[in-house]
Amino acid sequence: MLRALEPEESDTVVFVGDYVDRGPSSRDVIELVLDLTRSGPEVVCLKGNHEDMMLSFLGFPGRYGDSFLFNGGAATLDSYGVGESEIEHAVERIPKLHLDFLCGLALSYLRPPYFFAHAGILPGRQLEEQDAEDLLWIRQEFIFRPHNAGVTVVFGHTPMRQTLIDLPYKIGIDTGLVYGGRLTCVEFKEGVSYQVARGSSHVRSRRLELS
Repeated sequence: MLRALEPEESDTVVFVGDYVDRGPSSRDVIELVLDLTRSGPEVVCLKGNHEDMMLSFLGFPGRYGDSFLFNGGAATLDSYGVGESEIEHAVERIPKLHLDFLCGLALSYLRPPYFFAHAGILPGRQLEEQDAEDLLWIRQEFIFRPHNAGVTVVFGHTPMRQTLIDLPYKIGIDTGLVYGGRLTCVEFKEGVSYQVARGSSHVRSRRLELS
């Protein structure tokens, strides 16, 4: 996806979280994102619920660390060379640069008219009233209801067959790559969706109606 997009210095690339778990290459994903931060474009990295679980498991502020290993965390630790017998000392095997990256992830990013968050927002609350639990975990209560926050919320977290376009309220970009679907990126200035299917390196594009 990144090779196809070739982001330039004038671009802003926003990742909506979940760099770890659900696959064998979590360490490589974080390295890829870190490499991009050094290459020129502005890069905004948001926290997903999986990073939050991982941080909690490792002893940092976070939630539901006891669920980390059962939600793909074992594969994440394996990508760092942490075996079952070393789990209690896992934090010692993860590079400081990666820990700093995880600890420094933002919960949201406002770029009017868009508001980016991993899972969404709680309808009925303004942006400044949102809490971490909802930004990282909310699903149906956000997806099936309009809100009055005055922005279009761009989110991942809940996999769908296609990009969800529910303007002016929300745009969902999790298209279920881990379940055999696609990885999706939306270019907002031109209104174009880019997708690559699991197991493929071919990126397809299509125009979206964003206005």
